[in-house]
Amino acid sequence: MQVEWLSNGDVWANSYIVGNILVDAGVMPMAVAPYKERIETIVLTHCHFDHTARVKEIAHMCKAKVAIHTSDARGLVDDAQSLSMHFGARSPGILPDITFKDGDIIGGFTVIHTPGHTPGCICLFSEKDQLLISGDTVFTDGAFGRYDFPGGSRAQLQRSLERLAPLDVEGLFPGHGSPVEENGRRHIAAALSLIKSGYG
Repeated sequence: MQVEWLSNGDVWANSYIVGNILVDAGVMPMAVAPYKERIETIVLTHCHFDHTARVKEIAHMCKAKVAIHTSDARGLVDDAQSLSMHFGARSPGILPDITFKDGDIIGGFTVIHTPGHTPGCICLFSEKDQLLISGDTVFTDGAFGRYDFPGGSRAQLQRSLERLAPLDVEGLFPGHGSPVEENGRRHIAAALSLIKSGYG
């Protein structure tokens, strides 16, 4: 399974294209345009504006369905939950076509509900390919997402990291920073150790 990384190089989140799926939609539509005939579904790892800012435009361009965990669906129309005001903007104002729950399957990935950063954060895991697209739950520098935004929870985030730690992850593709293609599980273990130490 090939994961194509669309990096913004600034405060906006990474996006990834895997098969007919675009993961997260903070990138400019022009970055997605070369793939528009492929993309059938836009999967949002959570509702924060840096991951969702251009979802409406990209969904229209690609004629794609929008999918998000049920607990974060409101953030697509709620400025407070989406944190859009932090960016001097309004929430995307779009309703999802698909709402996930834990264990759902999309494009060969299992949806893992990993609350803590937001109530509806998800990761996408391919056991076969040992790939984890982790949104803002865990990063490749051994850090974890913030939990001090509305709906965040340190205790839930620690439990989410504990759930991810046993997975056989090689490729780790986070919402910010550079992805890695080997030893992703080590970065997850480092983040779990960090949060257990009381950091943050």
